[in-house]
Amino acid sequence: MEVRAKKALGQHFLTDLSIAQRIADALIVPCPGLDTVYDAANPMPALEVGPGMGVLTQYVLQRPEVDLRMVEIDTESVDYLLVHFPQVNGKLIEADFLKLKLERFFPGQFCVIGNFPYNISSQIFFKVLDYKEQVPQVVCMIQKEVAERIAEKPGTKTYGILSVLLQAWYDIEYLFTVGEGAFNPPPKVKSAVIRLVRNNRKELGCDEALFKTVVKTGFNQRRKTLRNSLKPLIRAKADRLGWSEEQLAEFVADPVFELRPERLSVEDFISLTLKLA
Repeated sequence: MEVRAKKALGQHFLTDLSIAQRIADALIVPCPGLDTVYDAANPMPALEVGPGMGVLTQYVLQRPEVDLRMVEIDTESVDYLLVHFPQVNGKLIEADFLKLKLERFFPGQFCVIGNFPYNISSQIFFKVLDYKEQVPQVVCMIQKEVAERIAEKPGTKTYGILSVLLQAWYDIEYLFTVGEGAFNPPPKVKSAVIRLVRNNRKELGCDEALFKTVVKTGFNQRRKTLRNSLKPLIRAKADRLGWSEEQLAEFVADPVFELRPERLSVEDFISLTLKLA
């Protein structure tokens, strides 16, 4: 019994067992910064996204200090897993991860691991951000270009929305690159494994919704200076406070508005958000 890779689901099944072992080993237990100490007697809850045919699953299951559950949208993969890994019975959730109310299955903290479908990897990370207080660690394989973007520092062309939003809450480590030949069918791009570990930040110190808006609005026109890309937000503040044109001109004279978004660190974006509030 084999599972057909479905293009619509972005499936590229990992076949290199040594890579699967390395991904499973990359999950740190106990996870840094947690009050709870997890070990074999008190295993750490974890969720694998898109287990497919269980190539990664089998190695995570071998770690007694990890209490693994899986979420899989593909019925064919679910049937395969239940036949070949009977120990997943009762721990396998047949559902769309992006639509799943994770608190139903994890009332406390849990880690996330997986070979993420490349066509929805960004959406998976945005979902992780929604649960950042519950997710202390993510270990995943994604497209190499996306991995580099997420781990990138300010000042480069690949630094973008995901870089800022994830780095605000997680320390990100690019672990290793994976070639196309490790998959069936082989993707047209290289892949990479990264690890995200929740940092010590408890709050941003600014309105979080506005912070997201500032970051996304700035990068949506990344070739423009912030004075131009953020014009709607600047104008909204001016109108709200009833500024004259002179007051508006004085506000946008701040040197930060001469920059393009990739020049700003997380802290710079927090300061900019406070300025626009």
